[in-house]
Amino acid sequence: MLIPVILSGGAGTRLWPVSREGHPKPFMKLSDGESLLLKTYRRAAEVGGDESQRGEILTVTNRDYYFMSKDEFASAQLGELQSGTFMLEPMGRNTAPAAAMAARYVAEKYGRDALMLVLAADHLIQDEEGFAGAVASAVELANRGKLVTFGIVPTSPDTGFGYIEAGEKIGDGRTALRFVEKPDAVKAAEYVATGNYLWNSGMFCFKAGVILDEMARSAPDVTAATEACWAALQASRPSAQMLEIPAESFQTVPDISIDYAVMERSSNVAVVPSSFGWSDIGSWGAIRDLVAPDQDSNRAVGDAIFVDSRNTYVQSPNRLVAAVGVADLMIIDTPDALLVAHPDRAQDVKQVVARLKKENHDAYKLHRTVSRPWGTYTVLEEGPRFKIKRIEVKPGASLSLQMHHHRSEHWIVVCGMAKVVNGEKEIFVRTNESTYIPAGHKHRLENPGVLDLVMIEVQSGEYLGEDDIVRFQDAYGRA
Repeated sequence: MLIPVILSGGAGTRLWPVSREGHPKPFMKLSDGESLLLKTYRRAAEVGGDESQRGEILTVTNRDYYFMSKDEFASAQLGELQSGTFMLEPMGRNTAPAAAMAARYVAEKYGRDALMLVLAADHLIQDEEGFAGAVASAVELANRGKLVTFGIVPTSPDTGFGYIEAGEKIGDGRTALRFVEKPDAVKAAEYVATGNYLWNSGMFCFKAGVILDEMARSAPDVTAATEACWAALQASRPSAQMLEIPAESFQTVPDISIDYAVMERSSNVAVVPSSFGWSDIGSWGAIRDLVAPDQDSNRAVGDAIFVDSRNTYVQSPNRLVAAVGVADLMIIDTPDALLVAHPDRAQDVKQVVARLKKENHDAYKLHRTVSRPWGTYTVLEEGPRFKIKRIEVKPGASLSLQMHHHRSEHWIVVCGMAKVVNGEKEIFVRTNESTYIPAGHKHRLENPGVLDLVMIEVQSGEYLGEDDIVRFQDAYGRA
């Protein structure tokens, strides 16, 4: 039995302004329209062997990303696999606690000898057949009791990756002698020249019992904390498909990666040398390299015109960008933020996010269009004492029964039909009709139809922040 485990966390700050805290890197759509998370899910479904050997897919992610993740997986149309299990973290605690909690789940449900294939949700793999072959090699080594990692054969002396020094041959892999932090350019060139160093991909394969035993030896503090979390989780009587880790116990868990906690300290690690078109999509440079260049090394996703320009990348899905007489630029346009950067400084985009966060600017966290469990809303315009939104509600979905202290709302239905609770009244509002919600009134919006409900909301009041909300009932556990 092989259980794919998808670790889906991290904000991807080097990919701002597309990746943001509220809509992070795994949900980024590539040029083919698919997200990195969806591609990982498809990949996980394919490598599990035939139906008799294939286990469920376990996704470990933040509680805030649960509904977005479910929507992504549903779009994969993989039948029964769509009911894969989610383990929800109340806050990020890095990969070691996530792997430990996943291993406890797998060991209890399938036994300590069940194999786990741990995948990052935000990696891109272009050679799926090559990946499947590497997984088969890793499974063979994991069945011998090894902790197996996938080492990528370097194509250049890259300083953006950690390295693994490979030793003697074992099966289709090699022993892992040591893990090396991201080196400087000189060291990276030395590593690649020896032929014995591989990029650390951050993907793993091992038996659930083996990783739990190794973690108990190498990181007893993580083991003790996650044991307490598992006990608290079991006591909460979770549903079969959604395991929500209690925040009170999880906040005491050490914040540490599985590399630091286990892999670097263990003598039982094997590495499978791999060449399957892997990228961790760690910067805009990696995104740019996925696009074919023109004769002047310009690349574009969206509508762009280049005049006397070279080595320039434009990503602008919403409007035309014209680059005239420029060179060596990356231009990333979104409805509410524009990034202009030199390719050599792609790693420094995270400094922009740090500055925005320090200044509490919404652009580090939210896009103009924000996903919610029931659908989306888009801020069309705002100013002193008013805000205008476009709201789209999925069929059968509803917003919470709520109330606002400081704002009133006027709802105009553009498409579909709305079922509205407004104070003591329950009414239906059809296309081209409207209703008014005074401040202090309990209200709820529901789409009772089979088509998307689209409406315009006009807010007015002295304070229009998203935190001016009191929820009384909610279908998504937010009350």
